[in-house]
Amino acid sequence: MEYKIKIAGFGGQGILFMGKVIAGAGLADEKEVSWLPSYGPEMRGGTANCSVCISDEPIGSPLVVKPNVFLAMNRPSFERFIDSVEPDGIVIIDSSLIDEKVSRKDVKAFYVPATELAEENELNGLANMIMLGKLFRETSFCSNQALKGAVEACVPKSKQHLIEYNLKAIGIGENL
Repeated sequence: MEYKIKIAGFGGQGILFMGKVIAGAGLADEKEVSWLPSYGPEMRGGTANCSVCISDEPIGSPLVVKPNVFLAMNRPSFERFIDSVEPDGIVIIDSSLIDEKVSRKDVKAFYVPATELAEENELNGLANMIMLGKLFRETSFCSNQALKGAVEACVPKSKQHLIEYNLKAIGIGENL
């Protein structure tokens, strides 16, 4: 099992946080893990992406150049990374913000209106966790217990009251 995940969107969408939760869940399941953030100088509103690797074997490089899983949360990121996805890869798109469809026939694409669902469920700012729930459903990259534990560990102490909202958002994505 090896997941080479690229997550990309605007700064402020929780791209790096989502990557930390994925990596934390992999660690909890005692997998080999790497997490490599990348963001522009603007951060909030600028571009942000991160590479996450989860594997049963040692990881050679933390940089994901050819992901087998790609989560896109804005159109510029979609356009930048879609052609780099490995054949037979998984692509999960926030269709609330990206109106383009995947033209490639060699990848499995999922369209998740994550931003709309977050707003409808009064979970503003948690579209990233809805996307994470869909990723979990489609890949089972970790155990349920590891995912819950990773959310609890990654949410800062000052924001512990938000854990239940994060878990609710993951559940929405998981049930799509």
